Amino acid sequence: MYERTANDDKFFNTIKEFLRYTLVGGSAFFVDTGVLYIVQHFLLSSQGKLGVLVATVLGFIAGLIYNYILSIIFVFKDGSQKVEGKKTKSFLIFILIGFIGLIITELGMILGMKIWGMKYYIIIKVFLAAVVFLWNYVARKIFIFK
Repeated sequence: MYERTANDDKFFNTIKEFLRYTLVGGSAFFVDTGVLYIVQHFLLSSQGKLGVLVATVLGFIAGLIYNYILSIIFVFKDGSQKVEGKKTKSFLIFILIGFIGLIITELGMILGMKIWGMKYYIIIKVFLAAVVFLWNYVARKIFIFK
């Protein structure tokens, strides 16, 4: 008969945590992309590629704030993780990791629109969101929610 070990529990807890992060990240993606679309389509459509890039930043900031709040409340549930996540230093690291994700997103948007054109900016954003999602989870897990 197989007995669960502490390593098994740690592995299954990490899987559950990643699934919660996926839910939060997925819903943050809709906040991010929704703000991007609304700002671009209704406020900055006359600004061309610059409008897309500005709207991308605004969407990213909205998604980042949403993600931070839900990460503290829902994703990283261990007591020590919650305490660590609420520290000013951890918040600044969270923002720095997000900023690196924003740089990846902006550079990817510039390159993607150069290759495929501006009309595909949402599709380009979807691809980049997957890349940044993985970056964010791994970096936040390593540097904040150990």
